[in-house]
Amino acid sequence: MKKIILFYGALAVICGTWMGCKRDTDYVKVSVSPYISNFDLRKLFKGSDLQLNEDNLGGANFIKGIVVSNQSGLNIPAGLLLVQNSRIAGNGIDSLRGIAFNVGAEASKYVPGDSVHVSVTGTTLKRVNGNLQIEGVTATGIEKKASGRNIIVRAVNTGMLATRPTFYESTLITISKGKMNPEPAQGDVFSGNKTIGDGFGTAIVHTEANATYAKQEAIPFADYTGIAFSSSTGMQLWPRTTDDIFALPEIKPSALIITGYLTDPTGSDANYEYIQFKATRDINFATTPFSIVVCNNAGILAAPATGWALGGIRTYKININSGTVRKGQFCYVGGNKVIWGAGSTDISAAAWIASKQYSTVDGDGFGTATTNLLANSGNVAGIAVFDGLTVTGTSVPLDVIMYGGNGAVYSAGPPEVGYRITNTDKYSTIQNKKVVAFYGGGTNTNKFGFPGTSNFTMLGGVYNAATGIWSTGRTATNITLTPTSPLSTIEQAAGFTTITN
Repeated sequence: MKKIILFYGALAVICGTWMGCKRDTDYVKVSVSPYISNFDLRKLFKGSDLQLNEDNLGGANFIKGIVVSNQSGLNIPAGLLLVQNSRIAGNGIDSLRGIAFNVGAEASKYVPGDSVHVSVTGTTLKRVNGNLQIEGVTATGIEKKASGRNIIVRAVNTGMLATRPTFYESTLITISKGKMNPEPAQGDVFSGNKTIGDGFGTAIVHTEANATYAKQEAIPFADYTGIAFSSSTGMQLWPRTTDDIFALPEIKPSALIITGYLTDPTGSDANYEYIQFKATRDINFATTPFSIVVCNNAGILAAPATGWALGGIRTYKININSGTVRKGQFCYVGGNKVIWGAGSTDISAAAWIASKQYSTVDGDGFGTATTNLLANSGNVAGIAVFDGLTVTGTSVPLDVIMYGGNGAVYSAGPPEVGYRITNTDKYSTIQNKKVVAFYGGGTNTNKFGFPGTSNFTMLGGVYNAATGIWSTGRTATNITLTPTSPLSTIEQAAGFTTITN
């Protein structure tokens, strides 16, 4: 028996040793990528010059990406070649980053859309004038692989640029609806630093004195594309050529702007919902009428073919063709003139420019009587102000906001259909030099959330009545109402939209 045990014990040791020793062919062979993304490269910089080598590059030797700089316009720092890319492997979401190579005269040999591989082993990563760049790349270290490649141009507002500088540095971006402040006088040119506002903050557009377009007359309102660079005073946008500045038509100011709404009063919603506006000038509605249209998209399965004019259970129109309101005055459209449902504070003393029993009376021209004039849950809903009393599928609103969830409210087509928008603090009808006329198209997806039960939604911002530009975009604040809340609760000054000239 002892011999048998010893035999099996020895056999077990032999088998275990044999199974524990793997051959070279038993392993999966992998190789380290020779390329590092700008996303990972930028993380290596810790504030002081860094010599790049295979060790700190994780075995990589090259950066590959798409050129976004254009030295021909003479508005890129001399000698800089700007290349952007995303992560080659792993989660590439939000990984688009740019990097600058200081390559001297070689920079002018490359144009936007060139695909290049750049050897960076032995070069130096450093900050120069606030911008992260690589020095020491040789002419032979740059290899052009292709031309005319697609360039990602991110739509960025000034607030985003200010709060995430390293995210956008050395990448190609577009700031839409940039309004010069102060507005350029006749004869003013682009040369130097110009402050633009887009409703989310301000940014500097920089033009070198010798840029090819430096002496061109400044454009007061435009979409600005360019490279984002750091400076001692914050981020700046450097357009590459005159083609990066796309003039926009002036915005038509709206006499009524949307400043609040009640979507969910206590008890029944029927005839107790209302919308608040602020007048940006004195208005006699008998001579200057307007239309208010709301959309409710509960259960919608297809984009509305005629948009705001669809009618039925989707859109409801209210005519404003009598009464007056003064500049800066709050005014209201809705059902019964109370603050928060049946039995609550009477606010009939406010400026009601239209009161309609919408639960039993059809809209003015279109819209089926409905218990919920304003949706309070589910798919996206909206409110729009139109000039005059005629609203069709091609009518463009003067002011518009959307709020709530999602829903099938937009189709790129053809034909393109949905709810038309206008240039406001939230929407841009021209993006990247293309017309974007509908909510849901391009970056026109901004919306406010549904307010909670018992809350009035207060919209605060700063609106210029002369230009129609929001210098501070609207934000939503929920104001809790009770049956005894006074009118001042929804007409408080703090946080509400301010009118300027």
